[in-house]
Amino acid sequence: MVKIAIAGPGQVAREIIDGLLATGKHEIVLLSRKDPTTEQTIPGTTWVKVDYQDRPALVRTLQGVHTVLSFIVVHLDPDSASQKALIDAAIEAGVKRIAPSEWAVSDTNNLPWYEGKVKIREYLEEKNRDKKAIEYTLFQPGWFLNYIAGTRQTAKHVTSSPFTLVDHENFRARYAGSLDKQVTYTAVHDVVNIVVMAVDYEGEWPTDGSINGNTLSVAEEIALGEKVRGKPYEVKRLEIEDLKAGVVKSWLPVIEHPSLQPAEREALVKVFISGVLLNFADGSAPVSDGWNRIFPHYKFTTAEEFLVKVFSNA
Repeated sequence: MVKIAIAGPGQVAREIIDGLLATGKHEIVLLSRKDPTTEQTIPGTTWVKVDYQDRPALVRTLQGVHTVLSFIVVHLDPDSASQKALIDAAIEAGVKRIAPSEWAVSDTNNLPWYEGKVKIREYLEEKNRDKKAIEYTLFQPGWFLNYIAGTRQTAKHVTSSPFTLVDHENFRARYAGSLDKQVTYTAVHDVVNIVVMAVDYEGEWPTDGSINGNTLSVAEEIALGEKVRGKPYEVKRLEIEDLKAGVVKSWLPVIEHPSLQPAEREALVKVFISGVLLNFADGSAPVSDGWNRIFPHYKFTTAEEFLVKVFSNA
């Protein structure tokens, strides 16, 4: 049993909190800037309101903590100030391990909203340059396999995000560059299981914390979809220059958020989709297999298994 502090308990964090609670082993402390609502209260955990810029108080909160898992939203953390403060306080408090807010691809090329992840990687590297100040791993599962289900909800907390290149619900696909470009998808429940095992892992955490559930090309994913759904897909190639200009000549997913006006949603989704398509096109979407090598016997859910389960009755 160890004491775990979880910073920024959002959707992905909730999935992992559930997995950790299911073991019945650990003491879990949730760090948040706000007091919890009734819906956010999680039995079996302790919620602590924190100010990341109050260093002494944050250090006191982290006393006795073995592992910190961060889910701070990087594009809402200017200059990565909150995560840097969390890292500094963890080191001062004697925390053994920290996992910064990654939970996506390793190569953030064309994904400017992930720039904060790169800054924190550099910050941790610098902190450990002369001697090991804190053990850390970068949990990078690529994109969640659940996203290829489109609007169908397949995880308990992580909401569906139909932004991927292949739309299996509507028998269509769009891409830029080459159909041979690959992407890594890892199912949410597989990420949870690997993190739970990693918390219990007695060896030193690898800096390469990649989690590779499936790596397949766009062409392979289309072929799988056509096989499972029994119908050919309409496939459209988009021009890279258009995407660099923010022009997406294909369908756009709907972003629903009460803080965004309709015009803002449309502009945001164009930036997001063009970035994702370019990230795929330049070969940045696959991740490595750092944790796969440590847990070689773990069986990941394949893309075909997932598609069959989701669309078997469609």
